[in-house]
Amino acid sequence: MISRKNHLLYQLDYQYWANEALFASLDKLSDEARKRDEGLPAKSIHATLIHMLATNVLWISRFKSEGIPSPLDKEFFDEWRELKQALRMTMRQIQHDLQAKPEEFFEGELTYTTASGKERSNWVHDAISHVSGDYVFLRGMVVAVATRLGAPLPVLDYLQYRREMQDSLTNLRAGGSGR
Repeated sequence: MISRKNHLLYQLDYQYWANEALFASLDKLSDEARKRDEGLPAKSIHATLIHMLATNVLWISRFKSEGIPSPLDKEFFDEWRELKQALRMTMRQIQHDLQAKPEEFFEGELTYTTASGKERSNWVHDAISHVSGDYVFLRGMVVAVATRLGAPLPVLDYLQYRREMQDSLTNLRAGGSGR
């Protein structure tokens, strides 16, 4: 039986894996296509990924009980390579920070201040599930636009992620046993 903590950490690792698949697809588009207003909630593909980055930064702060972080300087992430790297780093930071938390943390409540200044409380596991679901939703919208623009359809299936992780573990174990 997998613990709630490990299940949620797998969910976050999946987000990293799915982002990598998305990046590989989006790399096939021009910078102009990624930045063009395509009717997404944040207008463009690029701006939607900046929104995902801002979400990462916000939740890093909330999980550390640090309050509301300073707004992102969106101009800094104008370069595609820099935006991808920032998304990679912040997703791994969330995973790293939560990995260090005890099991009890994942069963507890998280109290934080929203961007509008309201205090909220949610179960930690619900907050992580919310973030994961939001990323899946946003990624789905981006994929719909990107494939319409000619990008290849990325494989984002969670069970595919699990199969790949299991295959990697099997290969590591086989390599470590001298086979």
